[in-house]
Amino acid sequence: MVCGPVMSDQPLNILAIASYFKGERFLRQVNARGAKVYLLTVESLLKEAWPRDCLADVFAQRDDPMAPGEQEFINTVSYLARNIRFDRIVALDDFDVEVAAALREHLRIPGMGDTTARHFRDKLAMRVKAKEEGIPVPEFVHVLNYDALREFMARVPPPWMFKPRFEASATGIIKVESPEQLWRVLDEKGDKQSYFLLEKYLPGDVYHCDSIVWDRKTAFCEAHRCGKPPFNVAHGGGIFTTSTLPRGSEDEKQIKALNDQVLQKLNMVRGVNHVEFIKRSSDGKFFMLESAARVGGAHIAETIEGATGVNLWEEWANVEVDYAQGKQYQIKPARQEYGGLAVTLAKQEHPDLSAYDDPEIFFRVPKKQHVGLVLRSKDHARIQQLLDSYQERFVRDFAAVLPAKEKSLQSRVG
Repeated sequence: MVCGPVMSDQPLNILAIASYFKGERFLRQVNARGAKVYLLTVESLLKEAWPRDCLADVFAQRDDPMAPGEQEFINTVSYLARNIRFDRIVALDDFDVEVAAALREHLRIPGMGDTTARHFRDKLAMRVKAKEEGIPVPEFVHVLNYDALREFMARVPPPWMFKPRFEASATGIIKVESPEQLWRVLDEKGDKQSYFLLEKYLPGDVYHCDSIVWDRKTAFCEAHRCGKPPFNVAHGGGIFTTSTLPRGSEDEKQIKALNDQVLQKLNMVRGVNHVEFIKRSSDGKFFMLESAARVGGAHIAETIEGATGVNLWEEWANVEVDYAQGKQYQIKPARQEYGGLAVTLAKQEHPDLSAYDDPEIFFRVPKKQHVGLVLRSKDHARIQQLLDSYQERFVRDFAAVLPAKEKSLQSRVG
């Protein structure tokens, strides 16, 4: 991969790829730093409220039920590059990470290439690499060789988690209770079986670390614990909650140390990350579940901003611009408060939150048919008290349950 800063009197040109409507703060901050930012999205998202006053131009791929192919993206961006010299390419969502890596490789643009991108996108690749490096992960097997599957099922008692390698969050995951159920699932998947893995189900609490990395060192990191595991929310309904861990606690120390190990061993050089862990209920041991080279979804960025004053989208923009310009990235001092988030689907198109007037409310989720509140407080116990209260009130006032497939299109958590 080509390395080094951009040496030119011309403005820096950054291409942002977005298959979901997100990253407005990133786009605005790149523009505020004096760079030109171009957006490549899909036709169905052109009417979204992108900050067009900050964008040099907007391009769109045609909508495709199977998503535009990698070659189509390469053709499109190569055509645009005839007249625009793209200095950096940034993937704003999980589903764009592979395409952005392929584009960097093809156009010889600095940044994460194909091999490293696999560690932050392919659930099998990240587990294989983590296991090789001594990072604890649940026992797993690639859904490929049937003898290996039989050996795994004989050795590792059910239940198991049948996971797609390239989906995001809990989308597409199936909890498998028996070998008979697995063989039925494999019959349904047909030739796509190799795009899945089978993993030991570990009961426990789910945690996540959200980080900024600069030159292989963690410049910023916040650790959180989810209330109900994201898989349970995505497949069974309910309220997704997450909150800052007590500062200085043993859990915070352990999970941040493991997060540093994950980012170093999976070869993260610079950027933002969202890494999920599970704390096994039987013995309190932490295991890595997922690693992603993106800002956490479901308004985790606003939760972190409430607690610290640091917006991950804006800081990601600063990382990209500073690196391209050969500058040393420095993050401003962060507050050491606490943030909390409660969000769910709502049966109303525009939920009325006027009865929710606690002074700790930092941000209100504006999305249609969703209700969500982000909290900020200096008191960890107060955050937990409010989240417990909101879970009960949300169920009574707003909560709606949709089938997992439909839900995944509207609200991804984590």
